[in-house]
Amino acid sequence: MQIVGYDTGSPASGEGDGRNPALLLAADGRVDRVALTPGTELAYSLGERRCAGAVDGDTHYDCGNEAAPYCDQHASTWVCARCTGTCLKDEMDCYEEHAVYLAAFAPATFKVGVTRSWRLETRLREQGADRAAHLHTVSNGRIARELEAEIATDQTDRVRVPEKVAGLGRGVDEDAWAAVLAEFDVLDRWRFDYGLGLDARPVPETLATGTVVGVKGRVLVLENAGTTYAVDLRDLVGYAVEAESASRSLQSNLGAFT
Repeated sequence: MQIVGYDTGSPASGEGDGRNPALLLAADGRVDRVALTPGTELAYSLGERRCAGAVDGDTHYDCGNEAAPYCDQHASTWVCARCTGTCLKDEMDCYEEHAVYLAAFAPATFKVGVTRSWRLETRLREQGADRAAHLHTVSNGRIARELEAEIATDQTDRVRVPEKVAGLGRGVDEDAWAAVLAEFDVLDRWRFDYGLGLDARPVPETLATGTVVGVKGRVLVLENAGTTYAVDLRDLVGYAVEAESASRSLQSNLGAFT
């Protein structure tokens, strides 16, 4: 079997009936979802890592290239992520209504972003935002990107996963968040709770064995032998796995803050 992708899940109110976070495992050309609901027991040991190939629905197209998680043939670049209002495509196609938002990540990282209006809440959950504010609604993606670029002179437009992991178990600096939002006429606000119940930062690790505590964005939180771990789901993509517990030694919580 090979881990060929993941799904961060979506709320029932955002896109259809909603779906749970999951790992995507492939074997013999078929893709199966392994739900990452709290309490689920995972027991996969990681083997060699290579390109995850391509997934089309329930079908997996294998790739033997060594580059991971994807080789040049299967890597994709979303040019819209780099757009600042000057379209990078041959022809602009983002004519849907777009939203400009600010997302807060504990304790005090504030990120500006854009998305199509109809999937705003889903996008915020995909990123693992702790707080969020809807700042603008505009008629197309070009205008949204122009506004984003303007706001990005004061706020970041990218938050790395290690920074998100460092904020697990911590609260948002509400005073700093309120000060940032005071500069805008906010249209709507969100407070997200991912049900992790953490009182300390988990140990960053790459493993697929343990009891699922929950998923926050693309960060999977697992409990293994009395220690809580934070796993970047993208770091699992491409690994061959066997259905058994990992045997290698893991860093414990005691050493996480030394």
